[in-house]
Amino acid sequence: MIFLDAAATTPVRREVLEAMWPYLSGDFGNPSSHHSLGDSAARALAAARAATATALGCRPAEVVFTSGGTEADNLAVKGIALARQAGDPRLNRVVISAVEHPAVEESARYLERMHGFAVDVVPVDSCGRVTAEALAAALRPETALVSIMYANNEVGTVQPVARLAALARAQGIPFHTDAVQAAGWLPLDTAALGVDALSISGHKLGAPKGCGALYVRSRTPLEPLLHGGGQERGRRSGTGNVAGAVALATALTLAQSSQRDRAADVAALRDGFIREVLAGVPGAVVTGDPHDRLPSIASFCFPGTSGESVLLELERRGIICSSGSACAAGSDEPSPVLLALGLSADVAQTAVRFSFDPAITAAELHEASAAVRAAVGSVQALGAP
Repeated sequence: MIFLDAAATTPVRREVLEAMWPYLSGDFGNPSSHHSLGDSAARALAAARAATATALGCRPAEVVFTSGGTEADNLAVKGIALARQAGDPRLNRVVISAVEHPAVEESARYLERMHGFAVDVVPVDSCGRVTAEALAAALRPETALVSIMYANNEVGTVQPVARLAALARAQGIPFHTDAVQAAGWLPLDTAALGVDALSISGHKLGAPKGCGALYVRSRTPLEPLLHGGGQERGRRSGTGNVAGAVALATALTLAQSSQRDRAADVAALRDGFIREVLAGVPGAVVTGDPHDRLPSIASFCFPGTSGESVLLELERRGIICSSGSACAAGSDEPSPVLLALGLSADVAQTAVRFSFDPAITAAELHEASAAVRAAVGSVQALGAP
């Protein structure tokens, strides 16, 4: 089997398992407890927070541990917008892009539905990019928050986040970015990016599912979503997931330390894979930006087929990939991301996404490209859809 669905999740790294194991076994204390076991857990949590902060170029106090990217996105979008509106009722608009992850889009729609916010959606070009001009046109005095993802989970397009954040900052508007897919592949220095909030998720980096973090710049107002014991400096109550925090910090540190070396290598392998697929499958269309894209994602549409049928044929040939985002559970509708790029619904439903972990090899991708050629040919011969 060749696993090419790393954008959905990654296997847990051995180093991560070894780092978190003590806090799943003998060192099981509650970090809020005032005894030796609790103190040991609290020290581990503090060390994980410090390591995560180092990777993000921020202060430990600016890191909020969450249950993953979805919670981090929800906390950022809802928490910042609601807190700013509480301080000034005139702030009743949020700006998102047309290609956001559902965790961001649905959070904005919640604010619209339950709290009277207006949602301004910034369009993207045919490559999936938000231009500075398009964002500038969407900003208003009533804008409470801008949330635009760093890198897209379906087509891999990388947004000019630093430039976009600067536009918002010039008007005093907090800027959040979903960096779940970017982590491990792109620089995450929050100061250089100029963002006020940034979300990451452990299971995209070699940590288990169920751990993540939100960076929140100091003095950024934030209304908590979870209330209770006041953990995470009152921003996210609940008994600390010590093992998860240790896992996230370990995986993030390992991923970012190898990012510079491996990103260029994987990008070259990705480009070779794209060339082989395009040469072997007449009519195939690459989606996303041809230049500003994640090293780890190659996404295609195969007009005249069904993406799900191609996916099944590829799995029969030992290639595990995806027909799009794994985050829209049970949906058989065309991808909103691909529709936002200007593709027709019929073409959008032929999408297949290949996403790689840093250990991918040229031999694996050569075998995969041959399987794509055979799978698409098989589906076309059957007259699918």
